[in-house]
Amino acid sequence: MEEGLKNRIILILGILTAIFFISTLNSCMDARRWKKDRDSEKSTRFDLEARAQKFESEKAAFEDRIRKLDKSADSIKAELEKTRETLLQYQAANKNLTEELEKVTKLKEALEENLKEALVGKPSKRSK
Repeated sequence: MEEGLKNRIILILGILTAIFFISTLNSCMDARRWKKDRDSEKSTRFDLEARAQKFESEKAAFEDRIRKLDKSADSIKAELEKTRETLLQYQAANKNLTEELEKVTKLKEALEENLKEALVGKPSKRSK
């Protein structure tokens, strides 16, 4: 009986050893799969972080360019306003000069008329 009991214990221990061995193999395979998934996830995360940093730097560059363009647009607007003011001043001066020219022209025509009347109405002193 002792021999039968020993054989049973050895058989039970062998079966338990096989079960533990299989569970250990499954555990190792699961750990390997988890490690592979974790490494893949880390790699993906690093790639995404690198892309995010690249996009952030591009965003900052675009924002800088937009600020520069805004400043440029503001300076162009200021120059345009100055040019408009100068144009208005030139137009006002031109209008004043045109009015003065019209006055001078009317005065000249009046003087020419007076001169014609004076020449026609009075004989010239030279002919005497």
